[in-house]
Amino acid sequence: MAILHTVVFTLAHATGSPEEARFLEDGRRILTGIPGVEDFTVREQVSPKSDLRWQFSMRFADQAAYDAYNAHPAHVGFVEQRWTTEVARFQEYDFVDHA
Repeated sequence: MAILHTVVFTLAHATGSPEEARFLEDGRRILTGIPGVEDFTVREQVSPKSDLRWQFSMRFADQAAYDAYNAHPAHVGFVEQRWTTEVARFQEYDFVDHA
């Protein structure tokens, strides 16, 4: 069963800053290089109802692909070296299609 993995987040960086742009670009480059990542997108929140500004989303064919992504050294490194220091707040959502 396919999994849609999403994280919605706010960065510690100033809006429009080079650091913000670099984080988003590096996230796209690093995470799309991991086998099993499909349909990677970066979206910006435009609703005033949420203060979480950005979203990364991606699909995985199945649980095994998702588990391999989570354990992949590039993902672990991105989380440890970038995510934990540059993301101020986040929520993670993982979905499967409802029959």
